[in-house]
Amino acid sequence: MRVSRLTLPVLAVALVVATAPASGGAVESPVESNPVEWREAFSPDGTITRVAVPVAAEPRAAVSEVVADVVPVQQTGPSDQRFDLVFVGDGYTSSELDTYHRHVVGKWDELSAVEPFKSYKQYFNVWQVNVVSAESGVDNDPALGSARDTALDMGFWCQGRDVNTERLLCVNQAKAAQFGALAPEADQVIALGNTAKYGGAGGGVATAAGANAQAGQIAVHELGHSIGGLADEYDYPYDRYSGGEPFEPNATADPSGAKWSRYLGQTSPDGGTVGAYEGSRYYRYGLYRPTENSIMRTLGREFNLVGREAMVDAFKTKIPEIR
Repeated sequence: MRVSRLTLPVLAVALVVATAPASGGAVESPVESNPVEWREAFSPDGTITRVAVPVAAEPRAAVSEVVADVVPVQQTGPSDQRFDLVFVGDGYTSSELDTYHRHVVGKWDELSAVEPFKSYKQYFNVWQVNVVSAESGVDNDPALGSARDTALDMGFWCQGRDVNTERLLCVNQAKAAQFGALAPEADQVIALGNTAKYGGAGGGVATAAGANAQAGQIAVHELGHSIGGLADEYDYPYDRYSGGEPFEPNATADPSGAKWSRYLGQTSPDGGTVGAYEGSRYYRYGLYRPTENSIMRTLGREFNLVGREAMVDAFKTKIPEIR
């Protein structure tokens, strides 16, 4: 495989405190004494929820310089005309880079088997950044309190910050993003942990267990957000929505579903018929989704017709050949 070696200084990154929207769509004031950030948590049965985890007491300092080999897994064209997907690994030692490569290829194969990625696979560049860790594995595996010396500080129970959600596999977002930036371009960074235990998390850098066959679906869901601008279609944890019309293409406050009227009554790839199904975008009532159960609601499903259209439209904005 052709390998290029690039270096990039690491910049200081400020940690932003996220607050939960109130039931009417407003934003609550930050609680200074107990700031939290929201992460998507994924269950083996496909269920997706949002979990509030305490913000780390202080951001971990990034190393002064990041150095890693960048391996092109798939390179189909110039980055300004392609979507660049970048994998970074954590808990892989120098002797485990072949294992890491197999994990990357496996996750890409799983992702690119799902439409519309399958039909547009040739318009993606896929990069593997060979982040080398001092020790193999991730924190809190096999049990809470187990520690590993790794490059990206990845760990279950969200690095020990959420003792209620074992499957929440969090990473030092700043470090992961800096390593991801070693690739020629990064439209989405996915961090793979060297573990077979099921886990992952959403965020600016999505995470997944590298050796777990089910965890690849997390990347599919997260690319729905980052490429298609799609809303989550699950209805947890809030009750009734009373705000304005959502900006995402697959969520509406209109019970008629007029936002996607051209698809109403049509059979959707995720099963069932396009309509207006109540419960979406974290609210049980007052917001509607196009279908009963797409990938934006449950892992292992397909994108619905509205979601597929949004994804393809996003492809067209960057890829001249398909405009």
